Amino acid sequence: MFKNHPKGLLAAALSNMGERFGYYIMNAVLALFLASKFGISDASASLIYSIFYTSIYILSLVGGIIADRTQNYKGTIQKGLMVMAAGYILLAIPITATSANTGWLLPFTCLALAMIAFGNGLFKGNLQAIVGQMYDNFEAEEAKKGPEALAVAKDKRDAGFQIFYVFINIGGLVAPFVAPLIRQWWLKMHGFLYNSNLPELCHKAIDGNLGDLAGKYADIADKVTLAGSTFDPASYLEVFNQGVHFSYIASALAMVISLIIFLVNKKIFPNPAKKASAEGVSYTAEEKQAMAKEIKQRLYALFAVLGIAVFFWFSFHQNGQSLSFFARDFVKTDKIAPEIWQAVNPFFVIVLTPIIMAIFGALAKKGKVISTPRKIAYGMGIAALAYLFLMIFSVSKGYPSGTDFRALDENVALGMKADWWVLIVTYFFLTVAELFISPLGLSFVSKVAPKNLLGLCQGLWLGATALGNLLIWIGPVMYNAWPIWKCWTVFLVVCLISMGVMLGMVKWLERVTNA
Repeated sequence: MFKNHPKGLLAAALSNMGERFGYYIMNAVLALFLASKFGISDASASLIYSIFYTSIYILSLVGGIIADRTQNYKGTIQKGLMVMAAGYILLAIPITATSANTGWLLPFTCLALAMIAFGNGLFKGNLQAIVGQMYDNFEAEEAKKGPEALAVAKDKRDAGFQIFYVFINIGGLVAPFVAPLIRQWWLKMHGFLYNSNLPELCHKAIDGNLGDLAGKYADIADKVTLAGSTFDPASYLEVFNQGVHFSYIASALAMVISLIIFLVNKKIFPNPAKKASAEGVSYTAEEKQAMAKEIKQRLYALFAVLGIAVFFWFSFHQNGQSLSFFARDFVKTDKIAPEIWQAVNPFFVIVLTPIIMAIFGALAKKGKVISTPRKIAYGMGIAALAYLFLMIFSVSKGYPSGTDFRALDENVALGMKADWWVLIVTYFFLTVAELFISPLGLSFVSKVAPKNLLGLCQGLWLGATALGNLLIWIGPVMYNAWPIWKCWTVFLVVCLISMGVMLGMVKWLERVTNA
């Protein structure tokens, strides 16, 4: 897999895999954890999640600027890993939320999330910039062998970023299992079983707001209490959330492992500072002026693709929002925690990436190369298929809003729930779309970015992701307010419009990237 690729690709991929493993442990349960710990609504938990998720990518701009100005990409990455580890340690402290301490405990939790977001901003875009720099150096070396060798080297860049992306998802495949398994083990140790609907009902019971849900609460409470134990809503919530807190220790350890991998391999990573200095000497004032027009066109192309990326991430990252709530409410997950379904996406990434790479490679050998911009356009269309499927399925089942469905009698709701295959089909389409957009978007950015702005331009790609994430809270609002087919229709329309716009720009983008 790594044959004929830069030497440092495997080390960078492993370092990123460790960081992503720790991150996805936390991410898999974050929205549901906030709701269960503090008794806030899905909408409020989703808003905090959206702000956090947005901050990760917005702060990648800050991290990119810091690295570009100091030309210390490696030092910036190291600091990012250490700050993230500190944030996870704060999250791991198992303080029980009560009416007396929520006023400071919720801000404390948000502070820990802010530290993780800032550390991620220092780390993520700059590691991607180093990978891009590897391929710049690789292509420069191959160019010395002649035009044919250079053409082969350039064709490796997309594949290299796809390989890099696979390792991200190896961490993402295992991570979603960690927090739910630790939580369920901790519950069982204290005489309880897991039920995804119970935390909300426990908070209502403590506040005296059960109303018509009293019978449902009593029935579920009886089912989750093991012989010899007595059910108490406050005790159940405390144990439920302690299990999640303990899983964040694994996140902190993952940051340490990622840091060790990075430090051990630090010397083989390229040094953009030296290259930038050499290029500053080699270009005359006339040459720089001649390059100005090309650089401007490349930046225009970059921002055009970033605009499309905003709408993709708005739709795709519903996997941690409305799709997680859909798994919790509308899918039979009595034996599998809803968070674990997020592992389906990285599983498909790992399985499908070699297949898609082989298809692209076979087409290239036949002279039918599909450009990166065209692949991104096709990806938006494939994402639309996921939401078309969900829309049709939800209409056929007559599903109401999430709020109305949760208010139904337990037995009635169980009879309406979907089987597991619905999530499998949905994540299949979304994953294929992701493979056409995310790793290839990183490759596209590395192609068009000016060499003295590598970190900033990778930060801009992540900034576009941030804008998409800033909007993802809208998904749960629609999900809980409308019959859910209308929610899926909104995402379908967004993806189709984005695909149309991207196809309209393809020829221009191809000219710019081949300039």
